[in-house]
Amino acid sequence: MIALYCRNKHGKRQGLCPNCAALDSYARERSDKCPFMETKTFCSNCKVHCYKPEMREKIRAAMRFSGPRMMFHHSVMAVRHVLETKKEKKRLEGNP
Repeated sequence: MIALYCRNKHGKRQGLCPNCAALDSYARERSDKCPFMETKTFCSNCKVHCYKPEMREKIRAAMRFSGPRMMFHHSVMAVRHVLETKKEKKRLEGNP
């Protein structure tokens, strides 16, 4: 999703710009170190946030931009994301 954001916002056709590459690297590093990664579906549903506040805002901006565009870029992944998010919210609310 960061690649889609970078391509559309920064006009980068191959690879990522330095800022987006740093953001991608940071997000991957934090995800790898997350103690709850095995049991959670999405970071946005997690009660413990592993990101620094300023990085969280950058990640949110990229996700807000890329989310709707994923329907055209990779529709299967976008639909799966929506279904998994709904299922995770139901699980967190205590509904089967």
